[in-house]
Amino acid sequence: MSKKAGVEKGSRIRHLTRQLAPARTRDVESKEFGRLQQTLVDRWLALHDMDNRPRDVVVVPSLSLDGFQLAAIPGITHYEERMLFTLGLLRHPRARLVYVTSQPLHPAVLDYYLALIGGIPTAHARERLTMIACYDTSPRPLTQKILERPRLIERIRDGIDESRAHMTVFTVSRAEQQLAVKLGIPLYGVNPDLLHLGTKSGSRKVFRQAQIPLPPGTEDLHSEREVAEAVAALWEEHPKLKRVVVKLNQGFSGEGNAVLPLGKRLAKVAPGSAPHKARVSGICEALPHLRFMAPDESWARFSQEMQSIGGVVEAFMEGKEKRSPSAQLRINPRGDLQAMSTHDQVLGGRDGQTYQGCRFPADPGYAKLIQNDALKVGEILLRRGVVGRVAVDFVTVKRDDGSWDRYAIEINLRMTGTTHPIMTLKLLNDGDYDPDSGLYLTRRREPRFYVSTDNLMAPHYRGLLPDDVLDIAAVHEIHYQPWKETGVVFHLLGAVSQFGKVGLTAIGASPEEAEHWYKRAKEVLDIETSAGGKGAHE
Repeated sequence: MSKKAGVEKGSRIRHLTRQLAPARTRDVESKEFGRLQQTLVDRWLALHDMDNRPRDVVVVPSLSLDGFQLAAIPGITHYEERMLFTLGLLRHPRARLVYVTSQPLHPAVLDYYLALIGGIPTAHARERLTMIACYDTSPRPLTQKILERPRLIERIRDGIDESRAHMTVFTVSRAEQQLAVKLGIPLYGVNPDLLHLGTKSGSRKVFRQAQIPLPPGTEDLHSEREVAEAVAALWEEHPKLKRVVVKLNQGFSGEGNAVLPLGKRLAKVAPGSAPHKARVSGICEALPHLRFMAPDESWARFSQEMQSIGGVVEAFMEGKEKRSPSAQLRINPRGDLQAMSTHDQVLGGRDGQTYQGCRFPADPGYAKLIQNDALKVGEILLRRGVVGRVAVDFVTVKRDDGSWDRYAIEINLRMTGTTHPIMTLKLLNDGDYDPDSGLYLTRRREPRFYVSTDNLMAPHYRGLLPDDVLDIAAVHEIHYQPWKETGVVFHLLGAVSQFGKVGLTAIGASPEEAEHWYKRAKEVLDIETSAGGKGAHE
């Protein structure tokens, strides 16, 4: 062998070794993660668990979503506040909690949530709470920031007993698996090897297996040509179709969706007006003009993401009266499948694809139907080994006779925007969801309803500090009142000063009362931030 050939062979071997090393590392990591997960059942702690064994919980409210630009959401780092309902675990007198954030929480925010915990002195709960911040406000997943800071990981480890701790997160990715292994503790959430079941393509396959209704469409698409062929085939099968939705396999709050109108631009290639080949060609030309839900999205970036992570094409379900409900489930580490809630999601943005908030419970005309469909999905996921939060999104369309058609749209193997409102309600009054009635019942067996949003936003809210919002709530007596178990609870308080954005959950003894509290909260915030910021009560 010549010297040159030997050098080239050595270079190829080193290159191959570098390629194989990450794979070996992932394999070792996966095996260790699997070992840790076997210990989760003895460490997991739910809000209503009655035993007082010592438990440590690490909360990492990271939005680890592949293929999604977190910067598109104003105040995205403050969304980490949405898991502050986990402070309710401190109601267990021997539980300790480590809560990690990108930036320090405003003291008023922490005081506010600690005060909401009933049944234990605030000072006792605070003593068992450790807050750790990365001091990094960049719009990236929190878990990535933690992994970049080995000393911060050591600080987390110093705050827990590894033999009794577990980690809980908003979303699960390989990054959360890696962090769990570095901390030496199990993770309450889906194994990353099963995340494909919650993609848009994976969801459609599970829906078919569960034999529940879903929109006509095609999954596992990666190229422009495949998308165009799928749209053409769908249009030919349903010639009266007006719009189709093109979705990336992974997205958040509808931001990975785009709508293609089948109107004027494509009239010449409609079924019956042109052959299949011309139709596909015309659709290819129209794809750069998709109506994207994400601000500043482009076909160049969208198509690149499609090639990388794949996507689906679906019929846009039309109807005079259309809703977007969802059903939430929990598969706990013990293998129990539970219905947790149903909601009507409030969607906005172009073509009504972007999540704005929710109402609880979903309309009784279809709430039980979507709950039963979701439980069928849950049974399949349980058999596949999924653990953690599951949400199934639907579209419902009202028929002329008043009944509803329903179509399963997506599985979320994570917490969603509907998780923190119901969990905050549990934190407040220690009640629970009754799957038979579809209602949330307090300990006195009284129903409660709510309206919740992450997007109460106005330019004149900018400059308000969290203390100011809470002061306004107190002066106008809209804050949650424990003796009535009604009123308003705020979240995303850290986002209000810079972004003019705040979240809230308005709770009532009836749907009408919940709506009243929601409108009243918006009204008093608008009043107090008018006239140059002078409050009406001053």
